[in-house]
Amino acid sequence: MNTVPVWSVDAHTGVRSVQVTVEAGAGDVDRAVRDARAALPALADRAARAALLRAAADRLEARGPELIAAADRETALGTVRLTGELARTSYQLRAFAEVVDEGAFLDVVIDHADPQAQPAPRPDLRRWKTPLGVVAVFAASNFPFAFSVPGGDTASALAAGCPVVAKAHPDHPQTSELAAEALREAARSVGLPADVVVLLHGRQAGVELIRHPLVSAAGFTGSIGGGRALYDLAAARPVPIPFHGELGSLNPVLVTEQAAAGRAEEIGTGLAGSFTLGMGQFCTKPGLVFVPDSESGSRLEKALAAAAGEAAAGALLDLRMRGAFLDGFAERAALPGVSVPVAAGEQPAPGQEQAVRPGLLSVPAELLADEEHRPLLEECFGPVTVVARYQDLEQVRAVLAGLGGNLTATLHAEPGEPDAAELLELLTGLAGRVLFGGWPTGVAVAPAMHHGGPYPATTGTSTSVGGTAIERWLRPVVYQGVPQDLLPVELRDGEPAGVPRRVDGRLQLP
Repeated sequence: MNTVPVWSVDAHTGVRSVQVTVEAGAGDVDRAVRDARAALPALADRAARAALLRAAADRLEARGPELIAAADRETALGTVRLTGELARTSYQLRAFAEVVDEGAFLDVVIDHADPQAQPAPRPDLRRWKTPLGVVAVFAASNFPFAFSVPGGDTASALAAGCPVVAKAHPDHPQTSELAAEALREAARSVGLPADVVVLLHGRQAGVELIRHPLVSAAGFTGSIGGGRALYDLAAARPVPIPFHGELGSLNPVLVTEQAAAGRAEEIGTGLAGSFTLGMGQFCTKPGLVFVPDSESGSRLEKALAAAAGEAAAGALLDLRMRGAFLDGFAERAALPGVSVPVAAGEQPAPGQEQAVRPGLLSVPAELLADEEHRPLLEECFGPVTVVARYQDLEQVRAVLAGLGGNLTATLHAEPGEPDAAELLELLTGLAGRVLFGGWPTGVAVAPAMHHGGPYPATTGTSTSVGGTAIERWLRPVVYQGVPQDLLPVELRDGEPAGVPRRVDGRLQLP
C-alpha cells in the first residue's frame, strides 16, 4: 500500500497546510482505470452526457467560494483571476453540452448503395464517429480549473462519451479533490455513475496511467520535458495511443517600424501588461518581441521598461518554478550583449514571502543566431520577456527560421504596410493562432478558436479550446451493408436522427 503523503502547500508562503491524501500506487491506478472503463456504456446516451455537463457547471458554481479559496491558497493566482477562470470553466462545460445536443461532431455521412456507380458499384456505407474509451487527463499547474480536473480536456472527453481518469497536479491537490467531488456529484445527480470521472495523485501514477492498456488517449498541459516523456511512453506502448500534449511556447511578437513610430507608448505599455499578467504564467505569454533598432523602437522599449518596472510583484505557482524563473533570468542576463532594462529578483513581503518582481531583457537580434544565445529563444516560465532589436526584416526572418512551433504569433503593423501580408504569412507558419494587433494572453472559448500549434507548442494538430476539441477523443467507423435495425439510430433511414447528416452528397439538417 502506498503511503507517500500528498500535501497542500500555501503558494504565498511555501508552507505546508494540510495532507490531502496519499499518492496512488499501481493497484490504485488499475482500479481507477477499470472503474472508469466500466462507466463507459453509461455515457452512450447523448442526452445524459449533455445533462452531466450542465450539472457539472452548476455544481462548480455552487461550490465556487470553496474552490476559489482553495485554489488561491495553493496557486497564489488571486481571487479575481480565479473567479474569472471558474466562470470560464463553467461556460466551457455548458458550451460542450450544446455541442453534444447539436450532434454535428458525430460527422454522420450516409451513401446509399448504388449498383450503377462508376467506376464500380457502391455498397451501402454509413459513417459516424465513436468515442475512443478511457481518457487520461493531466492537470496543468497554471490553470487549476480551466486546464485541470474540470477543464477543457475533461469537458471535451465527457462530451465525446469518454470517461476520464484525471491526474491531479501536485501544486493544487486540494483544489483538484474539490473539483473532482463536484463532477462526481454532478454525475450522480443525472443518474450516471460517479466513476465517469476518477482522480489520482502522484508522479508515478501518471506514468502508470499512460501505460495502462485500458487507457485509450491522453491530454496533457505542462512542460516540454514532462510532456515529451509521457508522449514517448504513449508511443512506446504495445498499442500506442494518441497523446494530445500542450508543452511550451515562446509566442513571438513582431512590431514594425511604422507601428512603433505611431504607437510606441501604447504598444510598450500593452506588452508589459501582457507578459506580467498572472505573473507571466500564461501559456500564451509573449516571450520574444522584435522591435526596430531605431528612435521609435527606443521609445517603445522605454515605455515597456517603465510599465514593467511598475508591475506588481507576486508569488509564482511553487518554489521549484520560482527557482527556475530566477535562475533562468540570471542565466540569460549574463549572456554577452544582453542588457537588463528591468532586473527580476526576489521581493518578499508579509504574507508574500515567495514573491518575485518581473524582469525585462534586451538584445540585438543578430546575436540570436548564435548557439550561445539559444536560451533566449527558449521559454522562461514567469514574468520576463526578451526584446530583440532588429536593424532590418532580414534579421527577423533569420531568427524566426530557427524557432520551434508556437501557440500564438502576433504582428503589430499599420494598415497598408507593404510587408504586412508577407510577415503575416511568415508568422502563420509558426503558430496556431495569429494576431494582428492586440496581445495573445487570454484565449476565447469560442467555436472558431484554435489553441494549439506546431511542436513543441503541441504534439499534434488539434485544439484544446473550442468545440472542435472534442475530435481528439473520437474515431470514425463506417458500417457497410448493415441492416437498419442494427445501426445506431443516427444512421438509420426514415428515423428522426436529430443530428446533421450528409446523405448521398447532400447536407440534411435536423
